[in-house]
Amino acid sequence: MFGRRFEPPQTKSFSKTQKANKSSSSFSKNHGVSKSRHEPRQHRRPTTAISSNPPNDPAALSPTGTLTPSIVTLVIGKDQRIFAAHEDVLCASPWFQQTLSGQYMDSQNSKRIHLPDEEPEIFSSVLEYLYKGDYYPRLVHNKRRNSWEIEQIEDKGQGSNESTVYHHGIDGDILKDTVIYCTADKYGLDELKRVALRKQGLQSGIQCSTILASARYAYTNTPDTDSKLRAHYLALIIRSRSTFKRSGTMQLEMFNGGTQLFFDLFVALCNHVDDISSAQNTPRSNRHFF
Repeated sequence: MFGRRFEPPQTKSFSKTQKANKSSSSFSKNHGVSKSRHEPRQHRRPTTAISSNPPNDPAALSPTGTLTPSIVTLVIGKDQRIFAAHEDVLCASPWFQQTLSGQYMDSQNSKRIHLPDEEPEIFSSVLEYLYKGDYYPRLVHNKRRNSWEIEQIEDKGQGSNESTVYHHGIDGDILKDTVIYCTADKYGLDELKRVALRKQGLQSGIQCSTILASARYAYTNTPDTDSKLRAHYLALIIRSRSTFKRSGTMQLEMFNGGTQLFFDLFVALCNHVDDISSAQNTPRSNRHFF
């Protein structure tokens, strides 16, 4: 049932040396930012991945149809939330494969990994992806529009869209898909990175403060060679510049500095202006010839 991996189309983006305006193709026209607050957290859906027991039918969840009985206990976060998963499933990640290869079974016929810096809600989504090929809320394909969308779950008559998560490391809300992308990068799960980036590109109505906090987190938790998630934030800020230039949070973030984000943003803006100037100065008869 869950043997096939979900493979949505890859999101286009640009690296530092590419032009800012070209990366805007990664986002649809109706995306933007907002100063409105998110829905109350009491409407949010509980975590969906297994948290104390392995799946009822392991063979149905395995890509090969068979799983070894080896169960790994995972102790997640400062509150030491207990998760359990099959070793075969976890070893889809090079990081877990290397970590588990040097461990031996304990008296309970199980292996144990402690991850105190992970957020339980994020790790739950990672496990859900490893078993099902996607995580809540799922990507769905709109056949009529021939486009990808994030599923809408009705909760007590109100739409529920878990776009943000509280992160203890920064003591605030940031975009959930950003944290999942960074976690997937750590564990070597490239397909999960593509899913998280696609979902993040479909978000809209996010506060400026949340976007800036998420961008700072992305720059802190991705290598300098990353050309996907970082480019996503640069293009988003440039596209919504009319909002950000009036943002007190943006001014404060730039004043505090301490991140490569704002220099990259400056370079991207320069490239954007250069592209506009080049297009205006190019003779009309030569604009479509290469």
